[in-house]
Amino acid sequence: MSILYKINEPIDVQKFYDLLVASTLGDRRPINDRECLGGMLANSNLTVSAWDSGKLIGLARSITDFNYACYLSDLAVEQSYQKRGVGKQLQILTQAQLKPRCKLILISAPSANEYYEKIGYTNNPRCWVLERADEIYT
Repeated sequence: MSILYKINEPIDVQKFYDLLVASTLGDRRPINDRECLGGMLANSNLTVSAWDSGKLIGLARSITDFNYACYLSDLAVEQSYQKRGVGKQLQILTQAQLKPRCKLILISAPSANEYYEKIGYTNNPRCWVLERADEIYT
C-alpha cells in the first residue's frame, strides 16, 4: 500500500462526495446538497488528504486558528482502507500543522467513541449544538 498524504490539496466536490459515501460518513453529511459540500471544502482552512494512485481514499477536514483550537469536522476513510492506520496518519499530520498549544476537537459518531479514546483523545461532555433552523432564545 503506497498512500500519498497531501496538505491543503484542492479536492473537487465529486471526489469528496464519493469518499463520504465510501466511508459511511455520508450517512451523517448532506451528500445530496452539492452546493453545501462545495462550501464545506471551500471554507475549510486545513485539509489533509490521503491518495492511492490518484484516488482520494481519506480526508481530515478542519477549521482552525492554528494556535488554540482546531475543529476536525470530518475524518473520512474509505471502508476498504480502514484499520490500516490511514485515519490515524491523517490526524497525526493535521496535528503537525498546529502550534504546540492548539488542541484537536471533534464530535464523534457514537460508534467511533472507543476508537478516539484508544488513540488518546479525552471525552468532553460539554459540547452543545444549535441547529440553523433553531433560534437563540431571548
